[in-house]
Amino acid sequence: MRLINVQAFLEREESIRQGKRIDRRVKVLEFSDDEVAEYAILSHQWIEQEVDYNEILQSCERSMKDGYRWLWVDTCCIDKRSSAELSEAINSMYRWYENSSICYAYLHDVYGSSFPTARDAESKGWPEWFSRGWTLQEMIAPRDVQFFNRDWHPIGDKRTLAPILEDITRVPQHILKEGLSSNRPCVAQIMSWAANRTTTRVEDRAYSLMGLLDVNMPMLYGEGKMAFHRLQLEIIRSSNDQSIFAWDYYTGDVRTGSILADDPSFFRAHPYGKPDTRAPEFVRPNGRLPQCGRRHVNTPKCRSATRFLD
Repeated sequence: MRLINVQAFLEREESIRQGKRIDRRVKVLEFSDDEVAEYAILSHQWIEQEVDYNEILQSCERSMKDGYRWLWVDTCCIDKRSSAELSEAINSMYRWYENSSICYAYLHDVYGSSFPTARDAESKGWPEWFSRGWTLQEMIAPRDVQFFNRDWHPIGDKRTLAPILEDITRVPQHILKEGLSSNRPCVAQIMSWAANRTTTRVEDRAYSLMGLLDVNMPMLYGEGKMAFHRLQLEIIRSSNDQSIFAWDYYTGDVRTGSILADDPSFFRAHPYGKPDTRAPEFVRPNGRLPQCGRRHVNTPKCRSATRFLD
């Protein structure tokens, strides 16, 4: 992965401010191993595809203050001109956030000096950061997430704010504090966390969930909703979690009879299921699906999915 050399970046910034000549021999971006280097990482919302230089500068200054030599920022640490590098980055994104020493979550629309405890009176919503698809894994994966307001003043951390973060995101407190590995939830529950989130590209609704669901697959921008179908097929191949079929269909639009959901919103109403060690098998005309562990769900059977299994 590429990382920003924080000291080199800040020294170059100071040289520019003072009108001094820049030493081009000093590298600002360097390659490093995410499992060896200690680094900070930025989580932010892209606004109209613009790169905010001030966010990078403020992140570097914060990293220096906290004692971190390296910083990762998506806007400058990924060469998006290379499809191979972009695919590798997206498949590695969850791990990069998980291996970071600290994550700086920048909430550009929070003006107050404390974390909001209620929806905004005008927009009737929470900060936009909580509505985006990619920020779900950026909140869950890191051990330490520090939140900052528009002026880069700290307004709280993930562990302390876990109760209100659970209310906002539906992600249980124990997962916010201990991560997915502590008590991995079922697939449908993870999907439900992303049900109301949005992404600029429709494919990213699937790609942003790969790390959370522990699957890898190639990026094919332009495939549209097929990306989410491919994601589900990868889960079926690698997992015995039957809850992937526990989705429901709410809109009145015409829909083809597929056992796969069209997007994460189909899992919106999924309750929190309890894992069961039993593993019955589904049989289909052209073969057999992997074993799927049952989960006890205290709601009626899913109308749209189970009708194909009867």
